[in-house]
Amino acid sequence: MRISTRLLAAASFAAMSLVAGAALADGDTLVIGTDATYPPFESLDAGGKFVGFDIDIANALCDQMKVKCTFVNQDFDGIIPALQAKKFDAIVSSMSITPEREKIVDFTNKYYNTPPAIAVPKDSTLKEATDEALKGKTIGAQSSTTHANYASAHLKDAELKLYPSADEYKLDLSNGRIDAAIDDVVVLSEWVKSDAGNCCKMLGTLKIDPVINGAGAGIAVRKGDTALKDKLNAAIAAIRANGTYKKIQDKYFDFDVYGD
Repeated sequence: MRISTRLLAAASFAAMSLVAGAALADGDTLVIGTDATYPPFESLDAGGKFVGFDIDIANALCDQMKVKCTFVNQDFDGIIPALQAKKFDAIVSSMSITPEREKIVDFTNKYYNTPPAIAVPKDSTLKEATDEALKGKTIGAQSSTTHANYASAHLKDAELKLYPSADEYKLDLSNGRIDAAIDDVVVLSEWVKSDAGNCCKMLGTLKIDPVINGAGAGIAVRKGDTALKDKLNAAIAAIRANGTYKKIQDKYFDFDVYGD
């Protein structure tokens, strides 16, 4: 789960543009912003098609609401300003529901909740994911994410190196240019099981900080767009109840990604 650093700029924009959105009618199009660099949640396949858990969830919600989904690829650092600028109607991009962000956008209820974790090279001598163990080590993280904020707050004795995308910190970790990486446990565990992540292993998960990590990943809409938020919440509850959520979850994970 991730968080943007452009919150102050977005807040200023939001203060000037608090306009409640109109409810979607059957057959309307819901335009969704996502940063498609975050497998298994969202990415582009070889043909340029949006794929992943978040994408399947979004499509299921659109089906439930009887609207059409289209997706816009947007770098995560600029995704809230793009929402405020009406480039799209909602954000489905593993975005953590945090108190800071709730000041400038509205969120649906969560649709999943997983903890942060640390991955290291297979030959690493590190034994545990603690500040003491990681002292003096260089940790990579995607910029503008809860994971970068978590490392700054809780792994203060390590050096934090920020990257524009997860792919870039993964490359540096695999090449030995950093000692560890922090990200969502699912993202890292899926990566280390892949050919691309064969270089590395999981060191351990980290305790969730409710202030930094938030209450799970939710769908962000413009501040005041209560009609859309309510429709999305009803759709989330419906796909949870009718088994659609579980079918999508089981396609990607062998555990309950919804969380507590």
